[in-house]
Amino acid sequence: MASPCINICELDTANICVGCGRSLNEIGEWSVVDGSRKQAICDAAAQRLKMMEAHGKHSAQ
Repeated sequence: MASPCINICELDTANICVGCGRSLNEIGEWSVVDGSRKQAICDAAAQRLKMMEAHGKHSAQ
């Protein structure tokens, strides 16, 4: 599974990337986890991005 990184690597005050929606911990673990964990990370990140978009904080707008 490809990384969801979109090269807008900036963390907000909660250590969530405003580009891809992953947490700092999720970014760090990405290269060592299996496909099911990667899918779970992507699902959680997508939910975070929706919240960021609703609050005007997603950088990829």
